[in-house]
Amino acid sequence: MNNTSVNSSSVPFIGRLLMSAIFLLSGVGKLAAPAGTIGYIASSGLPFATLGFIVAVIVEVGGGVLLVLGYKTRLVASVLALFTIAAGLAFHHAFGDQNQMIHFLKNLAMAGGLLQVAAFGAGAYSLDNRTPAIAQRTA
Repeated sequence: MNNTSVNSSSVPFIGRLLMSAIFLLSGVGKLAAPAGTIGYIASSGLPFATLGFIVAVIVEVGGGVLLVLGYKTRLVASVLALFTIAAGLAFHHAFGDQNQMIHFLKNLAMAGGLLQVAAFGAGAYSLDNRTPAIAQRTA
């Protein structure tokens, strides 16, 4: 498959859908248990746990939805990649613990996939690519 056929296929949409699942589920989970989430953020030593909770929910739910829709996809994927690396460093930095190391590496792998989206765009089935003229303005 060449780049043209891949970008016009449903593969980029399926990839965006799969990548967004973890953000959407995590964000909704945080909304379902705000006190526990805020407590966890505070227990990790981060300041302004409530603000962190609000930012995380906005980034995860908002970013997840926008990624699925393919709207401002390059920007959204970049923000999600930075958020994922920051979350990995903040919450999975106990590298002596194999489980935490795996979670950190998972975050790096997710960021790598998101950076691929940031580099190559949303693909054919996206709001960014509704028409050629609109796609140019939203890229």
